[in-house]
Amino acid sequence: MKKPSRPRTGGGLRKAPAIAVIVEEPLWRKDASVLRLIRRAARLALTAPHPDPLSQRGKGGKGRGFTVLLTDDARLRALNAAFRGKDRPTNVLSFPATSGDETSLGDIAIAHGVVAREARAQGKSFAVHAAHLAAHGILHLLGYDHEKASEAKVMEALERTILAKLSIADPYAPRPYTGRRKAA
Repeated sequence: MKKPSRPRTGGGLRKAPAIAVIVEEPLWRKDASVLRLIRRAARLALTAPHPDPLSQRGKGGKGRGFTVLLTDDARLRALNAAFRGKDRPTNVLSFPATSGDETSLGDIAIAHGVVAREARAQGKSFAVHAAHLAAHGILHLLGYDHEKASEAKVMEALERTILAKLSIADPYAPRPYTGRRKAA
């Protein structure tokens, strides 16, 4: 009988990056499957190639951890005001790690209320929309952006790929008419 093999040490096995999830808003805990889906989407987003391999963040997500803050609209409003000068809540914010930090990719923060309202307005489940925003936020940490049409095309293609691996429909596909009025 063969002895069970021992796991290799010293680089034989890659350590998965640490994903710290901080839940400030208790409504995020209402459905544990939402937290699992957010983690899966974030982990898949880490596999995206870095848009600029020569940049300081060229290492991408390999081996680097990050934090996901699941909070409320008031906290995102305060963060949005402090860091972007926009005094309103938003769905997700990304905060890349400072240059030279080889252990952390950065942090993202997601607002429960904004996500819930957007999901309802778009006819999506809360979990699906939250997972999309987690992937979106991680792609920003990796250096992707959507300010220019060419950048948006690349970033949205990556989001579609990530979400498809989770069996989530294309968030950018035209939606069928629902009969709902668009919020003003």
